Amino acid sequence: MVLDGPPPDDGSDDDRRDRSDDNRRDRSDDDRRDRSEDNRSDESEDNRRDDSEPTTDRIPRYTDDSLSGEVYDVDDVDYTAIVSNQAGVGFDRVDLITTREPSQLARHYLFPTEKFRGEWRRHWIHLASRLTVGVVATFVLGYLSGYFARAQQPTALTILIVIWLVVMSWVLWDVAQWYFDRFLLTNKRVMLIEGIVARKVAMMPLNRVTDMKYTQSPLGRVLGYGTFELESAGQEQALRTIKNLPHPSDLYLQVVEEMYEPEASEARRRPAEVDGT
Repeated sequence: MVLDGPPPDDGSDDDRRDRSDDNRRDRSDDDRRDRSEDNRSDESEDNRRDDSEPTTDRIPRYTDDSLSGEVYDVDDVDYTAIVSNQAGVGFDRVDLITTREPSQLARHYLFPTEKFRGEWRRHWIHLASRLTVGVVATFVLGYLSGYFARAQQPTALTILIVIWLVVMSWVLWDVAQWYFDRFLLTNKRVMLIEGIVARKVAMMPLNRVTDMKYTQSPLGRVLGYGTFELESAGQEQALRTIKNLPHPSDLYLQVVEEMYEPEASEARRRPAEVDGT
């Protein structure tokens, strides 16, 4: 007698499912091992490529906040000067020099293709002798005027007042001349502008300067001023000695750099910021 119905369960289906799960796990492990080996191979190849490639210099970065957000175009000469640090004369890094616009007084003596580098007044020590005379005259004449006022001598008192006004006018005139006198530096020459009513302008082309020096007395080293002397071979000079210039060391470096490394000097310069006030 034959009975219809499903065959008895003998566990063969469970064995097949277990074998299928084991095969999937084995394939997954194999895939992970293959990916890991591929990654290690890629990293090794990248390292070999980095070692074989030549190193290149990085473009220098400036930490000056005033340059943030600004883009400056430089040519090959300027970039070479910056990278080689030729622009850093006297400094450990490349320093940018702020170039301000020339004053109206200086503009009258600059030709259009000339590049303005700076202008300076003489150090205040230039006025020391005049101011000393004015102070001493004020005390002495003040004392004498008090004496003549008590002695009731109006004529002598009037004469003292006139003398004091003359002395002070002489002092103020020298102060005004000091204010308008300027030492100018361009990429072509140095100039000294003197005088208010009578004007004197002396200049020396940089390519004709054969020797230049500056001297500082002990007081000059303390207060920061010195005397410049320019030499030109075999010629009578309109500009030879400039006394009482401020910061002579820095000024000397700027002039020498303009004479011997004009490309580096140009590379270090940037326009000055204009105040909004």
